Amino acid sequence: MRTLKVLFTALFFASVFAMAEQPAAPAADSNQSKATLYVYRYKQFVGKALSPSVYCDEAELARMENGRYFTVKLDPGKHSFRSNDKQSGIELDVKSGQSYFMRVEIATGFMKGHGRLILVAGEQAGYELKQLKPSDEGKVVDKTRVSTAEANLEAPAAPAPKPGAMEQAKPTPTVQPATASSTNGGANLTPVNQVTTSEESLGDAARKLKQKKQDPQ
Repeated sequence: MRTLKVLFTALFFASVFAMAEQPAAPAADSNQSKATLYVYRYKQFVGKALSPSVYCDEAELARMENGRYFTVKLDPGKHSFRSNDKQSGIELDVKSGQSYFMRVEIATGFMKGHGRLILVAGEQAGYELKQLKPSDEGKVVDKTRVSTAEANLEAPAAPAPKPGAMEQAKPTPTVQPATASSTNGGANLTPVNQVTTSEESLGDAARKLKQKKQDPQ
């Protein structure tokens, strides 16, 4: 009996050690299944001292500085976004692996940091983001979802310019040899470059023509 207990204890510890030595399976990168939101603001003189907050599902993400941007990792699904102007907002159904872009604008007439969000197409946002800097880390509230790392965005590929229409080269005129005869009003014409092989002289030909005219038909 005692031998069985010792054997059972040895097998138990052996199994525990075997499980401990097995390497842990690598955790899947959860960021690959999330959507990415880029939030940015123009660098402008008007309202440059203001830093309106940006909210996602009524949770504050960060304060938006003048001429800066930050990125947000979101779970796929519907989310609502707004800035300090509660009358203006955006509801967006984000997809896994997709990127979205929002621009913060200072609402006219507000002097307390109120802002509004505008959804921007990727082609336009890619150009505008290149001229901005990442946000200050101290302005981030939700440090779990918000990142101030430099955006790794490539400029939208512009369509290749179509080459100008090439002028067709004019064909080189080819000198055709003169034919033996051509029709012009029913008269037979002798080509100028035709070589006469007759042994008759011009004088003999003239005399024969004169004699022919004198003889009656």
